[in-house]
Parts: sequence; C-alpha cells; structure tokens
Amino acid sequence: MTFPFTAIVGQEELKTALILNVIDPGIGGLLVTGEKGTAKSTAVRALAELLPELETVRECRFQCDPRGNLCTDCREREAAAPLPRDRNKMRVVELPLGITEDRLVGTLDIEHALRHGEKRFEAGLLGDANRNFLYVDEVNLLEDHIIDLLLDSAAMGVNTVEREGISFCHPARFILVGTMNPEEGDLRPQLLDRFGLCVQVAGLHDRERRMDILRRKAAFDDDPAGFGEEWRQQQEELAGRIEQARKRLPAVPLDDGVLERIVSVTAALRLDGHRADIVIMKAARALAAFRELAAIGNADIRDAALLALLHRRKRLPFEEMGNEQDKLLGVLEEALPCA
Repeated sequence: MTFPFTAIVGQEELKTALILNVIDPGIGGLLVTGEKGTAKSTAVRALAELLPELETVRECRFQCDPRGNLCTDCREREAAAPLPRDRNKMRVVELPLGITEDRLVGTLDIEHALRHGEKRFEAGLLGDANRNFLYVDEVNLLEDHIIDLLLDSAAMGVNTVEREGISFCHPARFILVGTMNPEEGDLRPQLLDRFGLCVQVAGLHDRERRMDILRRKAAFDDDPAGFGEEWRQQQEELAGRIEQARKRLPAVPLDDGVLERIVSVTAALRLDGHRADIVIMKAARALAAFRELAAIGNADIRDAALLALLHRRKRLPFEEMGNEQDKLLGVLEEALPCA
C-alpha cells in the first residue's frame, strides 16, 4: 500500500513540479535538492500510484504504446498481425549509484546466446523505465558518463544499442527525477541545465504541520487500507484534474504575447542557450491547463520560471544556489507585474 499523494503534508513546489511533468513529460524531468527525510521518494511513488493505467502492447518488456513509439520487437510483431493490448500501472524505477553502462542501456544476453546459439538483446534500466518514473537518488554522485547517457536518452526519448552484432532500438520516454544534497558536491552547469525543473526541499518547522505529519504517518501505519479510503475522494479528484489537464494542454494558446513575456525574463537574466525559455513555455502551459485556465497569465509564467530558473542562474564562485532567489524574484516582479 502506497501513502496517498494528497495526504503528503507541505512540499507544494515538489508536488506541483511532479504533476507538471506528468501533464507534459516534454518539460524534461525534475531535480530535487535539499535534505533527506522530506518525502521526495514518497511523493514520486505516491504520484505513480495515483495515475491511471497505461495502454501498452501485451507482453512487451518496454511497455510500448500501441499507438506509436514501438521497439524493434513490436515493429516486427506489428508487421505480422495487429498488436494485442494490455493495461499496466506506472512504476518507479530506481537507478543505483554503481550502475554500469551495460546495465543502463542494455547489452547482449550471454546466457541466451550460449543456450540457444542466437543473439538476443537484454534490456537495461532505460528499457524498464520507458513510460515510467526513473528515480535517481544522489544523482550528483553518479559518474559523468552515466549521467550523460541518462540525460541524452531522456532528451531523445529513444535508446539505440549497437554492439556485438546486435542492433536494437526501443523507446525511452520516462520522467526523470533526480535528488541531490549540494553539500556532497554539485553537478556541472551543463548537466544542471538538462533537468527541466528544480525545487529545493526542507523539513517543515511549523509545530502543527509537523504534528500533522506524525498523525498521518501513524494512521497510515496502523491501517493503510482505512487511511487510503479516507483520502480516496481527494485522490480521485486530483487524478481527474491531471487527466483533464493532459487533454486540455494542446488547446492552451501560445501566442506572441506569452512568448514575449517569457523572453523578457530570460533575456534579463542573460541565460546561455534557449532551454530555459522552452521549459518555462511548457511549464506555464501545463500550469494553465492544470488550473483550468483558457490562457496563460503572468502568474503561470512567474510560477513556471521559479521552478525552471533557480538552477540555471549564473552564479559567482562559492555563491549558494539559495542566495539567487531574491535576484530572480526581482527580475520576475519587473518583467511580470501582478494584474
């Protein structure tokens, strides 16, 4: 039994950023910085449990979408007969720190080759993660070449492996969630930029809210099914809002007025490249869809920018990420005045 997503106390930025990535996975994932014990993994698992089942190709090890984005095996099956369909829940696939390149991207199945005398592709974690959450704890401690492979696959949405005479391709469309404690080392700026959104989390200091955490944890531990039933209505309502936002997303307009307001923020911050502009655009659109708005407003752009820009600001040597908040707020107040 998974702790209900709607029962998590506080951490609103974390929950919002996760939901936005579900509404539009093109946002590019989430980097979570801060202390341990702040419901990071709980929130990811709870959201995966909340979401509706995925339509998949039956018996496909990559949970391919029968409407497209098929692996090599499914393309061959489709050429012979219509693909049978099934439904599966989203999962949270965890990536261990000591993972090797072969275990990540996949390799030759040696056991199958020895037993049957034929070559077969053995899927890696990227295959398991397709259409799921890929959770990487302490991502800043991963080896750089593993991070590069991970982020390249996340950006391209496909994993192609060619080795030992095998050529295999499968979709690798996952929602990447990485966590890190900045005190244990930072990510290179080039890698930070590859994460769509970033939030900082910390423990709650309000006495009543801390007591709420204890009450809910105790109630869940004593009777998980009963606690889940208490929160069932809120869970169903949120699941419905997310599903409606997914459907509403393409109808939210991206006119030049919206784009100009986004660029006014990024230009003022003199950011390198254009990934920040794209992420703000996608996140603001997803926010408007989630808030059931017909158009993107300043509040949507502002809230999206706070999630998209904190880890992309240029910092002076030894300047802490948290010290940039005031600078960012000043730019947002000037570029996006409240209505």
